[in-house]
Amino acid sequence: MLKLADLSFIDRSENILLLGPAGVGKTHLVISLGIKACMARYRVLFQGADEVGGYLYASSVDGSIGAKLDTLSRLHLLIIDELGYLRMDPKRVNLFLQLVSKRYEGGSIILTSNRAFDEWGEIFGDEVIAAAIIDRLVHHSHIFHISGRSFRVKDKLDKNHDKEAS
Repeated sequence: MLKLADLSFIDRSENILLLGPAGVGKTHLVISLGIKACMARYRVLFQGADEVGGYLYASSVDGSIGAKLDTLSRLHLLIIDELGYLRMDPKRVNLFLQLVSKRYEGGSIILTSNRAFDEWGEIFGDEVIAAAIIDRLVHHSHIFHISGRSFRVKDKLDKNHDKEAS
């Protein structure tokens, strides 16, 4: 992960995928890379997966989807956080596929998820679309599987355990 801090993955339009349970630091890591990219004058957007879906859906309703996809495709780095906490409805799934396809080999995506790839069919409600999204994201990517207990819960559980032991 430290090697990616030179940001050369952005110039190569490579993706970074961080997979792991809640609370292990995925969001902190991607925020750090996003800030570093901003400081290096790259165009960066950070949004939660649900926000991205909502943004795309709203633009499809008002007829500006083409312009919005073009705008998002001009970013050097798009950071999508927390894919998998909420299931996407079919309209948003198709728009998300369009976004990933539009950015494919033309701009970097950093994505965090609490779900393994074999569970993405559940997120998107469609195994075929999930496979297409995974295919495009994984092709030029750095994948990190982060494991462990939540830092937030771990500290709380350790403190409560200490009280019980005394």
